[in-house]
Amino acid sequence: MTMAADRYQKAMFAGGCFWCMVKPFDQWSGVIQVVSGYTGGHVENPTYEEVCLDATGHVEAVEITFDSEVIPYRKLLDVFWQQIDPTDAGGQFYDRGSSYRTAIFYYHESQRIEAEASKQELEQSGRFTEPIVTRIVPATPFYRAEEYHQDYYKKNLPHYERYRVGSGRDGFIRAHWSE
Repeated sequence: MTMAADRYQKAMFAGGCFWCMVKPFDQWSGVIQVVSGYTGGHVENPTYEEVCLDATGHVEAVEITFDSEVIPYRKLLDVFWQQIDPTDAGGQFYDRGSSYRTAIFYYHESQRIEAEASKQELEQSGRFTEPIVTRIVPATPFYRAEEYHQDYYKKNLPHYERYRVGSGRDGFIRAHWSE
């Protein structure tokens, strides 16, 4: 593995609606790109409509390219956990169904180890009374979502903000992560 390959890495997270998962990562120095897409299913090049029908096995996810010398993978894990309800196996907030399940997709063993450790720390923290059900699984092919989904918070800010509040995501985050 080359020095550049060690420095520039990918991370992949499923946290319900991918619109809501881009901005929290996009704002960090060292994050090079956040792409909305689909992963974990059995259909090549699925469409949004197919994924929403729960017929492809995919989840909505974000694939993050990051500079590990600027932002470590562990920080990305912390950001991820603070965007989701890790105790909900049926989806996230307003969005229900298997395409909105949470998961951490790891690209190599060191990511798996860090993800498992962060999950265990969260379980032991007492922050949640229910079990943490977020899966940690090997990365599978990632399919970029349609262009209108990319950087949705930048393209449609008023709708994005209403959606976050209306879905219950923002209230949940405030209730569980405000110190």
